[in-house]
Amino acid sequence: MRGASAGEREDASHRLAGSNVDGADTLKLSPSPITAALAGLVAGTAMSLLWVRLPTDTMLLLVAFLLLVALPAHAFVVGFGHQHVATPGAVDTALLKRGAVWLLSAMLAIGVTQALQV
Repeated sequence: MRGASAGEREDASHRLAGSNVDGADTLKLSPSPITAALAGLVAGTAMSLLWVRLPTDTMLLLVAFLLLVALPAHAFVVGFGHQHVATPGAVDTALLKRGAVWLLSAMLAIGVTQALQV
């Protein structure tokens, strides 16, 4: 980069940082059964470990629940985009499948964690 003009250095820094020339990049995460299963495993494992350690601190347990269960579940099961796959009045079967996968993987993680703690 020696001898490059300020504009060329700025363009190179954008390329090095991984951003596009137009400006802000967005993280494209579309929920799938795999992301739902991973979120369920993380939530089940984290909450089964934290539940034992935080029995008296209700506020900390609430914050941990929101950060480790609610936010990942929303991000990796429901998604953040405005997506209407099902027609109005119909059931979104893909969302139901992702929710079931999330719940089953969280239950599996809790069961394994509890079995290993005994």
